[in-house]
Amino acid sequence: MNTVKCNTIDSVLFTTDKTGELVRGQDQELMRRVSPLVRQRDVSLDLGNVERIDAAGIAALISLYGLAQESGHTFTVKNASARVAEILALVGLDRILLSQYAVTKSHTASCCQRPAA
Repeated sequence: MNTVKCNTIDSVLFTTDKTGELVRGQDQELMRRVSPLVRQRDVSLDLGNVERIDAAGIAALISLYGLAQESGHTFTVKNASARVAEILALVGLDRILLSQYAVTKSHTASCCQRPAA
């Protein structure tokens, strides 16, 4: 994972590494590095390089959000790819984790379509 970059005194932009994944095995490293930060200040996690996330990655994001809330800070996700944003929406986390206009990448075609009810 890349170095933590402090943008202001109150927020931190943390960028994931170039693997393109936030999956089991990487979740513990994310927790180890970001947990202390969310206890001290607002954190915005840049997922611009992440195209794949699994249950372990989602659990890490939920844990970081909870730690931030307990400490009186905010935790958000920014620059999520369309695929990651879609997965967060499927599990209902988009409303609490994604900041407005957070999705910067998009697929050219829809991944799935549902008929209207």
